[in-house]
Amino acid sequence: MTRPAAPGLPIQGALAGLDPGRSKCGLVRTDRSRKQLLEALVIPPEQAWRRLEGWLLQGDVEAVILGNGTGSASWRQRLEPLAPVLLVEEHGSTLAARARFFELHPARGWRRLLPQGLRQPPRDWDDVVAQLLLERLLGHPLAAAPETR
Repeated sequence: MTRPAAPGLPIQGALAGLDPGRSKCGLVRTDRSRKQLLEALVIPPEQAWRRLEGWLLQGDVEAVILGNGTGSASWRQRLEPLAPVLLVEEHGSTLAARARFFELHPARGWRRLLPQGLRQPPRDWDDVVAQLLLERLLGHPLAAAPETR
């Protein structure tokens, strides 16, 4: 079931999702069909800004979906001159993203034997938080970005 488009959301085109933080940000970008992620990053805030600005200026992204938590106001001010910015409720997203991380990246080896509540993702999962924010807005799951090594 797909929910109707959110007010202010462009009807088509790729979207960026941003989970802003003080020391690192989760940043993702969808394909134009909004079915799959093309990129999923956990990077410092200034690097996230440069990447987002590049996507927006090149026309790779039509709008930015931003968590409404700490630090979102300054990001919104910087982004609004460049593109539509939609805020999404961030409450509980970090915990929900931890579970989503293991859906996208199932535990391997001996870690599979641990109860899910004891598992810790082997890396920062801020990108999965940004993905979850997009999924909340769109009303459907997104396929994971291709793994880069």
